[in-house]
Amino acid sequence: MRRHLLLKNRKLLAGPYLFWSVSFIIIPLLMIFYYGLTDKEGTFTWSNIAMMASPENLKALGLALLLSLVSTLICLVLAYPLAMILSEKNMNQTSLIVLIFILPMWMNFLLRTLAWQTLLEKNGVITAFLHSSVCHSSLSSIHRGYCIRYVYNFLPFMVLPIYNVLAKIDKDVIYAARDLGANEFQTFTQIIFPLSIPGIISGITMVFVPALTTFVISDLLGGSKILLIGNVIEQEFKQGSNWHVGSGLLLF
Repeated sequence: MRRHLLLKNRKLLAGPYLFWSVSFIIIPLLMIFYYGLTDKEGTFTWSNIAMMASPENLKALGLALLLSLVSTLICLVLAYPLAMILSEKNMNQTSLIVLIFILPMWMNFLLRTLAWQTLLEKNGVITAFLHSSVCHSSLSSIHRGYCIRYVYNFLPFMVLPIYNVLAKIDKDVIYAARDLGANEFQTFTQIIFPLSIPGIISGITMVFVPALTTFVISDLLGGSKILLIGNVIEQEFKQGSNWHVGSGLLLF
């Protein structure tokens, strides 16, 4: 009887989370589906989704995909070694390093973006460095600025999932692999990396999706000169007041 009451009380504790999820996740998603699949008269249509096929929208989507993929790859290359280093430290050292790493994230997102706007302006320090480096020939300066800003903003979201997975790997499995004759490279490729794939997938998802759909960074850094798909959707909602097309682009 007591166990039954305890389980019932635990279910009641999930009530606020359920209310939050329904109010701010499920209902908004249903609204997006409704607006995206109907016109202003409420008639079912695919035309809103088909708007993605226009040359302007395809160009914005392609550029957003390119910048998001590049930024996600850079985050992964930077985050994985750092996560491995953190996983090998003791708890006190790890807590301090993680605190230092996420400390800049406590600053307001808009303030951090405005700070990068100053650094990446035409005569900014970072812009001058990029023009004099080997990175000069890969992407335009404004595109490199986007990638730098994405990496700075989303890198912790790549590090933490990978670190959480690496920290949970049983050390005895690694010791057993080495006892059986596996070298460092074999241990990493056949033991550590396969076991860390769930963290990599989670980190890629947490970086790629926000980088693909963000519009604030491109508005502030690019001055609306370059449109990404996030800017197109934002303009449909705010400037054009066309929720149907905006929702259709989101559904795509």
